[in-house]
Amino acid sequence: MIYIRDEEFIRGNCPMTKEEIRILSISKMKLDSGYNVLDIGAGTGSISIQAAKICNKGHVTAIEKNDEAIDIINKNKEKFSVNNLKILKGEAVELLNSINETYDAIFIGGSGGNLEKIIESCYAKLKNGGNIVLNFITISNVYKSMETLKRLGLNAQCTQISISKTRNKTYMLMANNPIFIVSAEKV
Repeated sequence: MIYIRDEEFIRGNCPMTKEEIRILSISKMKLDSGYNVLDIGAGTGSISIQAAKICNKGHVTAIEKNDEAIDIINKNKEKFSVNNLKILKGEAVELLNSINETYDAIFIGGSGGNLEKIIESCYAKLKNGGNIVLNFITISNVYKSMETLKRLGLNAQCTQISISKTRNKTYMLMANNPIFIVSAEKV
């Protein structure tokens, strides 16, 4: 499996799930070529694009509310020749109520402050045996997500990842924000 590097994505000023976090999050979704995937808070579309490349016989739906981000996702969709990606513009809670599909894997990268409602709606759309993966930078969102998943009967796990990379041609390491990856499988 080939992963897309950060510098290959068109970025703009939109948030992007960084390469190492993206690879780990995708691996926790346990994607297969025929999977249908939902990406909420898609930002630049890095998760959506990578998932669409892996799930080339399935499809990916990206939800994003920011106009600039939607423009960037469309540019990345074109750049990477992804034809199995549908982009929906709007608030996740409202859009989730109008979606009648079910998904093999769901990624939540942004919640706009509606985390519990989004998780509850996603749970109803996640197939049995499907995986939900969430990324956070705040401990409060980790707690909210794990408590909500627990209330829904899922056994959630949390992994905290810290990435540092050398800067330019020096050996000085520059740290990115630690990221919490919460994952659970619906049984």
